[in-house]
Amino acid sequence: MRIASAAVAVFGAVLLLISLAGDRLSLIIPLATLALAGILFLARSVSIYLTLLISLVSAVQICLTLIHVLRASGLVSPDLVGEPSVAMPIAATVFVGVLLAISRIPVIRTIMSLTDPYFESRDVGTLQLWPFGRIRAQERWIGLGLVAVVIALQFALVAISVRFNYWNRDWFNAIQEKNGEEFWRLLLTVWVFWVVVFVVVAIYQYVLQSTLEIRWRAWLTDFYTARWLGDANHYRMTILGGQTDNPDQRIQEDVRKFTSTTMSFTLRILSQVSTLVSFSVILWSISADFTLPGTDIVVPGLLFWIALVYAAGATIVTHLIGRPLIRLNFLQERYEADFRFGLARLREYGEQVALLEGEKAERQRLGSRFDRVIDNWYQLIAVTKRLIAFTSFYENSNSVVPFVFAAPFYFSGKIALGVMTQVASAFGRVEGALSFFINFYQSLADYKAVIDRLTSFEDSMARARKVGAAQAFEFEQTNGPDLSVSDLRLDLPNGRTIVRAHSLTFRAGEATLLVGPSGSGKSTLFRAIAGIWPFGEGRIETPAGATMMLLPQRPYIPMGTLKGAVAYPALDGAYDDATVIAALQAVRLNHLVERLDEEEHWTHVLSLGEQQRLAITRALLARPDWLFLDEATAALDEPTEAEVYRVIREILPDTTIVSIGHRSTLAEFHDRRIEMRPGEGGISEPVARQDVVAAQ
Repeated sequence: MRIASAAVAVFGAVLLLISLAGDRLSLIIPLATLALAGILFLARSVSIYLTLLISLVSAVQICLTLIHVLRASGLVSPDLVGEPSVAMPIAATVFVGVLLAISRIPVIRTIMSLTDPYFESRDVGTLQLWPFGRIRAQERWIGLGLVAVVIALQFALVAISVRFNYWNRDWFNAIQEKNGEEFWRLLLTVWVFWVVVFVVVAIYQYVLQSTLEIRWRAWLTDFYTARWLGDANHYRMTILGGQTDNPDQRIQEDVRKFTSTTMSFTLRILSQVSTLVSFSVILWSISADFTLPGTDIVVPGLLFWIALVYAAGATIVTHLIGRPLIRLNFLQERYEADFRFGLARLREYGEQVALLEGEKAERQRLGSRFDRVIDNWYQLIAVTKRLIAFTSFYENSNSVVPFVFAAPFYFSGKIALGVMTQVASAFGRVEGALSFFINFYQSLADYKAVIDRLTSFEDSMARARKVGAAQAFEFEQTNGPDLSVSDLRLDLPNGRTIVRAHSLTFRAGEATLLVGPSGSGKSTLFRAIAGIWPFGEGRIETPAGATMMLLPQRPYIPMGTLKGAVAYPALDGAYDDATVIAALQAVRLNHLVERLDEEEHWTHVLSLGEQQRLAITRALLARPDWLFLDEATAALDEPTEAEVYRVIREILPDTTIVSIGHRSTLAEFHDRRIEMRPGEGGISEPVARQDVVAAQ
């Protein structure tokens, strides 16, 4: 920005010298340019997205200034540039200042905090762009380039619409004067040329904008998914609770809405502002010496002031009516997502519900969630109904109001028919620009709700990361073969301590069984060793370079091919078919070997016992040094469970097994037992015993 500021300052100084040397260039033009240089200097710390907008509007100001200078010197034809006003570059300078000012508003800062990560990304991407072929560059430069071109094309569309306004005036004047030659010249040369340009620009803008939106969405989706899943963040968010409802909606729906709406509103606002400036100048110049109807009082720019008051009053009323929509839209999305999540959970646990005959209870629960959807919906209808009533009346009146205000001046002979149509067109454009807030209030309310949901998602992830970073567990890799914990304390999220372990060692090559009452902290101890439990403190020493795998009681089976589900968490293709088939056969899942390439929701296809055996195949494939089984065979019958442990011992002879279980039959598969003994205050402490077989 400093270089741009200096360049604009030099340009302004040159214009100032030209203005002082003659009377062709108004002094206000170089002064506005110098003011722009000062604003650019102050905009050094603005977010990158707003910096781009400021740069583009500044470029427009420079272009308008050059056009004004060239037009004033007679170097370009009026048919090409119309009749540019001194007010246009001045307004562009003011708008740059407004952009700088709004960058300090908290809600704009929030939006920019969601926007800037993409435009600061150093990831490398490719873009197929005719006629340049495939372009490879950092994603931020691709994104910034696309935004710049799309916005530049939007300014071009506004400029063409201004040119059409002047054409419309001249054409209707030719009709009124019965000037056939001028009529056909304006139609076949000026109009045809600019229509072709307008269509081409509009098509290119749509294609480039759509390309930008999908690239932006793809990057943000990967960005949020990586942060959500990274370092077990998703798990900590779940146990922390708070504003973490429906992360699937945040990543899928809200990211989609954010990217498309942000770009759409950016273009609309820039378009409306440039339209407002351009057509306000037209209204002002036409009514520069108009008097109030029925009086001799001259009001410079009378038609502009009428349009301003008319639209401003309607905007205030619209805001008062529609203000509740922001909160209601936020709640509607939340209630819809909660209802959808309830349906998904019911589908996932359909068997359990059917066995318990819980359909009536589920209907009641779903009905209660849907009642919130309906109640909020009716509140939305009530507010929207009032908003539609006002905006519909307002929009319908817009077709006649400009002519009503211009009619007295036309009937008095002060303006011609062409000028009257120009006034009506310009009035409509100015009023439309000023009415942006009215016409898009509901969209703005929905956009604000999207911002709030993404912001709360960001806050939840930040809170989870903070908890993870602040955890007091000390992990160290040692040269010894054993795994040990010392001075360990495990807490619940509410701060209550559930486990204390002053010294505990799991010896390599020795199968250990961890037993104890439910809720005594056995699974929590496993989670702490795995490094995902953030509450507590202590020292955990693991063998250097050792690999670990923890299998829970209810395994995660991803959707997709069976082969992919077996290989998980390894990527597809990590194991060949023969290796996967051998692992399935080892745990007695022979009936599945013919279905490796089938895509199913395997959680619904397989019984819990089959799912647990499938999870065991993952260990057989991964061959970890340490295998933690958290009741991972609880759904199996005793003979099958015994066979599974025999297979593990046979195929993974160098793997150390640590199991959690309640069955007495598990003792024969282990060399050692550790009991979680509840003590004072419900705090459990692990106590090691060697007499596993004898005790059973």
